[in-house]
Amino acid sequence: MARNKSRVVGIDHISLRVSDYEKSKDFYARLFSFLGFELSDDYGTTIGWTNGRTRYWIAEAEGRKIHRIGDVGFHHYAFELRSRKDVDALQAFLEKERVRIVDPAAEYYDDYYAVFFMDPDGLKLEGMKYGELTAIRKRKPLKKKT
Repeated sequence: MARNKSRVVGIDHISLRVSDYEKSKDFYARLFSFLGFELSDDYGTTIGWTNGRTRYWIAEAEGRKIHRIGDVGFHHYAFELRSRKDVDALQAFLEKERVRIVDPAAEYYDDYYAVFFMDPDGLKLEGMKYGELTAIRKRKPLKKKT
């Protein structure tokens, strides 16, 4: 069988539909400013931010305006952060902004540290860091027994 020569090298963007465009635009503008994203394009009814590797777009929903967790479709989107300290900083930012945190910063799996929160439509978002403790352990030289 011939092998496919096409390979995915990353996820370029995600595009979400929101129920209240102005409310979501304000929420994401503050969140992305904190996370180091910049405005990439604003077409009036669609807006996008980028960190140079990933783009995140929102536009007004044209159909149903309610998202229910568990429905077919979007479950959550995870932002990989640089460190556990960044996860803690994100949680502090979210608390200051009065964003609904559904699962506070904690270790949810072995060496997987995350905070889970909701956007204005109840779409679940996550800030996470995986593998930081493992990387630290690998860098530390083992002490020789004498």
